[in-house]
Amino acid sequence: FVHILTNFVGVLTWLARLFCFLKSSQHRSLSLAGKWSLSNANGSVSLPAQVPGCVHSALQQQGFIQDPYFRFNDVSYRWIAFDNWTYTTTFNVSAQVRSVTKQKVLLAFDGVDTVASIWLNGVAVGNTDNMFRRYDFSVRDLLKDGDNVLRVRLLSPVLYASERREAHSAYRVPPECPPDVQKGECHVNFIRKEQSSFSWDWGPSFPTTGLWKGVRLEAFDVLLSQWRVQVELLVDAVQTTNGRISLSVPELHSEQSVHTHFLSGRTKNTFVLHINTSSRVKLWWPSGRGDQPFYQLTSLLQVYFRTVELIQEPVVGSPGLSFYFRINGKPIFLKGSNWIPAHSFQDQISPAVNLLQSAVDANMNTLRVWGGGVYEQDLFYSLCDELGIMIWQDFMFACAMYPTEDDFIQTVRDEVVQQLRRLKSHPSVIIWSGNNENEAALATDWFDIPASQRPRYVKDYVTLYVNNIRELVQEDQSRPFLVSSPTNGAESEREGWVAANPYDLHYGDTHFYSYTLDCWDWRNFPRTRFASEYGFQSWPSFSTLQPVSIKEDWSYSSNFSSHRQHHEGGNQQMLQQAASHFNLPNATDPLKRFTDTLYITQVMQAQCVKTQTEFYRRSQTEIIEGKGHTMATCVDAALIYFFVVVGLVCILNSCRLLPDFVGFGGKWKMLHYFAQNFFAPVLPVGFEDEDTLFIYAVSDLSHDLKLRVSVYSWTDLHPVCSLKSDPVLVPGGSAVAIFKQPVAALLAGCGRCTRLTCLLTFHLEDSGAQLGPTNHHFLCSPKDAQGLQRPNITATVQQDPTGLTVTLRSASVAPFVWLDVGNIPGRFSSNGFLMVSSNVTVSFTAWRPTSAAELSRSLTVTSLTDVY
Repeated sequence: FVHILTNFVGVLTWLARLFCFLKSSQHRSLSLAGKWSLSNANGSVSLPAQVPGCVHSALQQQGFIQDPYFRFNDVSYRWIAFDNWTYTTTFNVSAQVRSVTKQKVLLAFDGVDTVASIWLNGVAVGNTDNMFRRYDFSVRDLLKDGDNVLRVRLLSPVLYASERREAHSAYRVPPECPPDVQKGECHVNFIRKEQSSFSWDWGPSFPTTGLWKGVRLEAFDVLLSQWRVQVELLVDAVQTTNGRISLSVPELHSEQSVHTHFLSGRTKNTFVLHINTSSRVKLWWPSGRGDQPFYQLTSLLQVYFRTVELIQEPVVGSPGLSFYFRINGKPIFLKGSNWIPAHSFQDQISPAVNLLQSAVDANMNTLRVWGGGVYEQDLFYSLCDELGIMIWQDFMFACAMYPTEDDFIQTVRDEVVQQLRRLKSHPSVIIWSGNNENEAALATDWFDIPASQRPRYVKDYVTLYVNNIRELVQEDQSRPFLVSSPTNGAESEREGWVAANPYDLHYGDTHFYSYTLDCWDWRNFPRTRFASEYGFQSWPSFSTLQPVSIKEDWSYSSNFSSHRQHHEGGNQQMLQQAASHFNLPNATDPLKRFTDTLYITQVMQAQCVKTQTEFYRRSQTEIIEGKGHTMATCVDAALIYFFVVVGLVCILNSCRLLPDFVGFGGKWKMLHYFAQNFFAPVLPVGFEDEDTLFIYAVSDLSHDLKLRVSVYSWTDLHPVCSLKSDPVLVPGGSAVAIFKQPVAALLAGCGRCTRLTCLLTFHLEDSGAQLGPTNHHFLCSPKDAQGLQRPNITATVQQDPTGLTVTLRSASVAPFVWLDVGNIPGRFSSNGFLMVSSNVTVSFTAWRPTSAAELSRSLTVTSLTDVY
């Protein structure tokens, strides 16, 4: 069925979220953000603390603890999460707020992390148990002249979760604890807070507590407490009364005023603004497929028009069903990354502008807000609206079973309703997903549940995600809902919501990881309908690690390196994968060997993900042995960052110092630079099958494209030979085979090439001009290449009116040329590239003032043979 945010044939269902109070005389708000005091249970620690904020941040800001990311501090500071903490503030309220004409005064908390009791002037006014909910408490009769004292008493999240687990004695709700390698805390599934805060395979254990969003008093007159215009107006009226609602989109010559009747209590009132049929509506498109026009409402609100459909229908030549999105009636190939929390401490997150712009600059059009983190801040979704980034929005459940007691279900229902109403106005949100990997966990028995007990867990699963979350999400008819990811979608539903094999390649979406199979061999990847999560680890650059470590840590075999790795055997797996195709670094100097090893893991990761992503992109219009029509590539971002340093290609932003896509602080890893190319709108993809070279033209656009292939010797910067194809029309949203030739015949035609002595580059052209990036194909592993030598690259940094540039000069072919400028924030126009010409110039965009001289002093250039 079709999910429509706004129907572009003439009816606008307005979902733009508008907080609007009737007039200043009818509503008053007093922010309680700012400086509070903070103390632990026995009073041995007392300090000032900012709100919004958390205990860890306050302790660090006041010098009680060091940087929590430094070395082993995630373990050293475990005590913080085992204590109870109290936030206290004193405030005065005006006579106007306390006046008898104010029928209601609310104490509003936008986010409490997590389990707390709220006390005003010594009286308990309520409790919280969900990090993802807003809480309102009526306090009019408790306010007094002079000082009012507000206390928020927070319980240890670790001990609370443990106590909830002990109270649930009828049967276990796995997993009990994370794997030992994660050094985390237990029973996170019993508390409604960021699941990854108790540890994850990509991040540390920092179970935060605090007031992580705003706190304020709100006073209302008799008409209404607050109203929102979306499609519906939500009203809390003290008494039955009349009102008038006006909606207008002047640019579309459309306006409407409605008189309505508000009943006493909380009600929902639905309104429809009819768009003038003579007005032509401009549509919102994903990045790379069009513009993101908006319409101004009378109060300068933005209104977007777009439709979204999740297409699950029979596929010609294949069993099963398709699985792809149609936006505004057109199939869209999703290219992106998973999004994890950008920091362990939410109050320390600056606006996500750089990270989101980094996604667009890497030709991504999609982010999957992963279910083990948090629902992101309003600005995140607004920026995605403006940038054309589609959002796959998980609800915050991941890799676990969950309890289904009445109080747990009720707080989840409140959470879902609030998040649904907050986010459904954003055109960027194209789908809701109930959880991350829980169907797969149950179906494939991650937790060793005896067969006789399995029906109990299936029942709990259906109770939580189908009977509750899905029921509530049906309020939103503007986008589809999936119970889980990965899932077989409609087939999972047919099988009672838990499929026998949720990884069936003929249905739904797939998560795939293999750390042992050769990642350069495309045959090792599943030809799935929709690749929603995959990736490989790598370490970050040394400049990212250095601030959180000391000299004795700078070894791949150090305790520090082992501590930072939260995936069992991960460090060795990275080396084993790299050793398949590269010589491992062997410098005698320990620091150089360490930095070279960091580099080679990034090379490995970038090349592995490139191979897998290109396989998925070229599979979008093919069915091979009943499988294919792949319509998404979503890389695991966590693998991009890795514990502040490590990191869709499943996780665009890593928030910890672990190995991964973007480094902590927004520094691009080699993989992110590769993504600029493998996500490009037009891309040539080369691969071999039975000693025959195929090159596909992959296009999001429609062009007559020619292919130009150049064959290089590893010893020479001049092509041995060049080939070109006849023009081929490549329709938008397709992958077309544009070149096919046995490798032996290709090399024989070049005269003096073998697999070991030569490599290929190729690009697409339109009307004689190159379109899209230049790609490469290695005919052998670089470790076996004959003639590959040190290129002795030199660099010249210059500044001109357009900015900073770096010109490189090389004496020979240089694979994986990597430029690093240490701690100077910014990024290059290209990096990690194959250099097959004597001169290459790249630009550098700095994120703070710098100079050519400073950049030159900090610049290091590394290529593959420099680490041998």
